[in-house]
Amino acid sequence: MKEKLLIVLFLLPFLLTVRVKAWTGEIHGRVVCDVCADGSVGPEDHVLEGAEVAVLCITKSGEVLNYQAFTNSRGIYTVAETMPESDRWDACLARPISSFHEHCTHLGDGFSGVKFSYNHVSGYSHAVRPFVYRPLAIPIYCI
Repeated sequence: MKEKLLIVLFLLPFLLTVRVKAWTGEIHGRVVCDVCADGSVGPEDHVLEGAEVAVLCITKSGEVLNYQAFTNSRGIYTVAETMPESDRWDACLARPISSFHEHCTHLGDGFSGVKFSYNHVSGYSHAVRPFVYRPLAIPIYCI
């Protein structure tokens, strides 16, 4: 028994120094309300706080990871992960889920999701194009 304990105590420092190289990735984007539904950002448009976005990623090892994010007061959502380099993200899909803004809840045309390969080195991020919601009724001042 003492021999096993000595072996463990001898090997413990070596086992503690063996590390798997870590990798960190980040995905971020913005959610906005296109008030006039004109497809361009103007002074009447605004960011949507609390909008929900889902990000689905497949890792290099084949694992599927599903993230849920909400936009902050600047309309920005962020998903970040630190994992072993061998399990890093390979490809991802970001898609808008819902807007909780009572006047801007209709998802703009062609904005159902964005697929992309994630080939950034550790510590870098991927910016997703903005997701756009529109009001059900366009204000008169837009016409």
